[in-house]
Amino acid sequence: MRPHVLASCAVSLDGFLDDAAPERLLLSGPDDLDRVDAERAHVDAILVGAGTVRADDPRLLVRSAGRRAERTARGQPPSPLRVVLSGKPLDPAARVLTEPGAETVVLDGSPGEVLDDLAGRGVVRLMVEGGAGVLREFLTAGVVDELQLVVAPRLVGAGPRFTGAPESAPHLVETRGVGEDLLLRYRFGAPDDRHLAEACVLTERCPPSASAFSVGCVVVADDGSVLGVGWSRREDPLDHAEEGVLRDLAGDPRLPGATLYSSLEPCGQRASRPDSCATLIERAGVARVVYAWREPPEFVARPSGIAQLDRAGITTTHLPRWEPLARRCARCAPRT
Repeated sequence: MRPHVLASCAVSLDGFLDDAAPERLLLSGPDDLDRVDAERAHVDAILVGAGTVRADDPRLLVRSAGRRAERTARGQPPSPLRVVLSGKPLDPAARVLTEPGAETVVLDGSPGEVLDDLAGRGVVRLMVEGGAGVLREFLTAGVVDELQLVVAPRLVGAGPRFTGAPESAPHLVETRGVGEDLLLRYRFGAPDDRHLAEACVLTERCPPSASAFSVGCVVVADDGSVLGVGWSRREDPLDHAEEGVLRDLAGDPRLPGATLYSSLEPCGQRASRPDSCATLIERAGVARVVYAWREPPEFVARPSGIAQLDRAGITTTHLPRWEPLARRCARCAPRT
């Protein structure tokens, strides 16, 4: 399976990634730089082009000592694999080659070829940080799953622009102020893929647990509007993701007929609650459930939640291509 691709960049109000001056223009404020550092801590690899290495000489490391320690505790290197796209040798003095803290590989080829190579190296989640040509190439190739676009409150007037021609239109999933900047988060792809990928990534918001698994959930009405999102232990230490979001949506007339997306198969039995998530879904009238990962037997003994939903006449769809991302994001959820 090819890696999940997150493209990340900051632009000015007039759409420029940089200005025309020789020195790099830093568009992101300190709050957004910290946000980007948090994203770096949750991926397996960071990719840039050779032009970015020549112009900026970046280290491409996780800056926060706390985040590096969390990665190490999860059995990962302190910083993600550094990937540079280049058809020529890099300057051997470049910091991406000399700074310790992460391995670096230099690759050449199309976005698809690069992703296939990285998949063979065990990369599940890839962050593409630039420059302009690399971002355009990956967007145009249709391999970007998520775009995080930060708009900085300034006008530049000249320089490299943020451009690309993806085959499908992006769908806005979040708008959030980050200091003085504005984050626009988009997803690409078919609806099932977009919503299930979002459910997998929501897993990273789960509060710590020493033993309970971490799950993300998205509920979507039949008209395509997102009714609600949830994740394990969001409000109560015993809450499952599906349980919390269905409680929030109780009485919503759009819930019957909706689709529930979960990073993990809904449970068929509970020790801590009288009703399983499968029972709650059935009772809510949800028409369809899409999930990434079958519940492993070591989590809970059968009966299977999916078998219960099938018996109730609820359509269930397993999309195993998203299982690596579900596993990867669950591993990033904080632990006690």
